[in-house]
Amino acid sequence: MNKFLKITLGVLGVILLVIGFLVVVFILEMKPDKEEEEKIKIQAEQYLEDEFNDNFEIYDTLYDNMGNFYFEYAAMAREKRSNTQFFVYYDEGTKQMVDTYIADKWEEDLENEIRPFIKGNFGETTNFFVSIINKKIGQELGIDPLNPRSYKEFNVTPTIRITVIRKRSDGDEKIVDEFISFLKSEDKLQHGSVIMGYIAENGVILDDEWGKEF
Repeated sequence: MNKFLKITLGVLGVILLVIGFLVVVFILEMKPDKEEEEKIKIQAEQYLEDEFNDNFEIYDTLYDNMGNFYFEYAAMAREKRSNTQFFVYYDEGTKQMVDTYIADKWEEDLENEIRPFIKGNFGETTNFFVSIINKKIGQELGIDPLNPRSYKEFNVTPTIRITVIRKRSDGDEKIVDEFISFLKSEDKLQHGSVIMGYIAENGVILDDEWGKEF
């Protein structure tokens, strides 16, 4: 075996070792820490006992290893009767346990309000969801989770994202304007934004998304 071949094999060996090491590290980082999961579960159960009642329960935990949320570990909770699901987690900023119940409940309430209009005007295959950016809005407004009240009583500005399985149509802007008028005239929502998206059945984007604030 000549010297060049030995060096080449040596370099390849080192590269394979580095790749293998990186793969192992990636796999380990993707796995949740069982102790951290148990810790957040215990903290969340105590939090529910203090702030909520027996109609609420912890049913799972979530480890965010991709940075998609505002926490690393959270307990997944739900209201038993309505099945409204929300997160309970430790907020590093405030150094206390918080929950997303009010934001998630209000999102769900608004979705129920607007579903007939969206399905009736954009079609049954239309997907949509409501997003309230500030997930700690319940705590910040001092709302009792056992008396969640209505989003209509507060200056809430959610985003309504509508995704249709087709290309953009010339009549879409008119429908969005009618939708906004419907929201305001029916006293369902006074301020917010609507974003339209267009995809194929396989999920491929067909047109640029656009939106309106009101």
